[in-house]
Amino acid sequence: MTPGPLASTAIGVDIGGTRLRAARVSGGVIEARASAPSARDPALVTARVLELVAQVRNGACTALGIGVPGQVVAASRQVLSGGYVDLSGFDFAGQIEAATGLPVSLENDASMALLGEAAYGAAKGQQNVVMLTIGTGIGGAILDQGQVLRGRGAAGQLGHVGIDPQGRPCVCGKRGCVETTSSGTAFGVHLAEAGLPADTRAETLLASPDPNAQAVIHAWAAPLRLAIDSLTATLNPDCVLIGGGAGAAAHAALALFPAAPSWFSAPVLAATLGDDAGVIGAATAALNNRPVKRAIFVNGVPASGKSGVARALADATGWPVLALDTVKNPFLTILPPGDRLFNRTLGRASYAAIFDLIADAPSHTTVIIDAWFGFQPLETLQDHIARAGLTEIAEIWCHAPPDVIGARYAARLGSRPAGHPGAEYVPELIALAQRATPTGLALRLDVDTTQAIDTPKLLNWLRETLR
Repeated sequence: MTPGPLASTAIGVDIGGTRLRAARVSGGVIEARASAPSARDPALVTARVLELVAQVRNGACTALGIGVPGQVVAASRQVLSGGYVDLSGFDFAGQIEAATGLPVSLENDASMALLGEAAYGAAKGQQNVVMLTIGTGIGGAILDQGQVLRGRGAAGQLGHVGIDPQGRPCVCGKRGCVETTSSGTAFGVHLAEAGLPADTRAETLLASPDPNAQAVIHAWAAPLRLAIDSLTATLNPDCVLIGGGAGAAAHAALALFPAAPSWFSAPVLAATLGDDAGVIGAATAALNNRPVKRAIFVNGVPASGKSGVARALADATGWPVLALDTVKNPFLTILPPGDRLFNRTLGRASYAAIFDLIADAPSHTTVIIDAWFGFQPLETLQDHIARAGLTEIAEIWCHAPPDVIGARYAARLGSRPAGHPGAEYVPELIALAQRATPTGLALRLDVDTTQAIDTPKLLNWLRETLR
């Protein structure tokens, strides 16, 4: 079992009009990638995506995210509309999920790109972000308080922000959408109207003093500035990102049209992940949406101070504590007193019961397990982890000098139910404390329980350790 999060690797797929891209992503880093030509036929796209997934997949992959063009209701994974690749009316996610056995998240491609940039790119650490992707058309997505803004299901069609009611007709049915003036397609129209070659690049025009060149840039970028100003006033974001295939050129062109002084302002930043934003964002969404069960192992020999640490964590987080003694002690109290073998047998049953409770808990459950994990073989613990469906674990190793542990145990003999080992166990416990070790199955924080519990330190470590 790999230390740290048990499932931090996913596959991201980006479906474009020209290329289909897939990547295996771990921690925002692309470990493997593959691509294939796109197609109009949904069945052919499905087959090619499955081939790409097979090329990049390994045993660590636990989820699959796919960004598709058009309007998507993410909750139901329903595609409402599309462009060159139109997957509406087609159970694309269901077919991919059935074929791969991986949980599939489906999202608009611009939303996936925004999730990638917010997690690992230009908007890292920002909670309120607007993104415009400039390509054949203009895609868009909005992050509000860290969550994709969805409206009734498919918000964020920012290419259809109006900038001129008397403007060009748009495919959406309106006139004067920013997509009609500031997309890659619109740039080609501006070139043709100016009598310039169709292969002229925006970068060339930006470097040219020719009035004709500057007129094309003005026709292309000035409406985009108007749209950004309206979005800034409406949404008050931390920043506005410009991405997509023509995003770098569009961002450079916007420098010629600075925002007018206003009550409303936000920096306009160039996206930094390039063509990888979609696959990284798709993998990020897949990991965020997959069923998650987390456990914090508060581990240590008896009387090592585990219970105090577990209680401090529970009080700070609201996560429930499943303690071995809490499960076992009622049986020791109600049943006739037994010997040490009986106590150990109840301990094994209680240990299994803890993981059975986790298995029955809903997804997105986090629990704190207070136990001495070393009293059973490591293989037994690994079987319990798998049966419970835990996707992430972290270990807090509680320790103190062996003599201190022995003295603690002796001091509480009178408060423990019959069936627990008595004073004769103290020398054995001291010897156990000298040789005991953590499980080694997860990232670990060592806690000296002779010191005051530093709850903020525990919480900061867990934030860094758990995804």
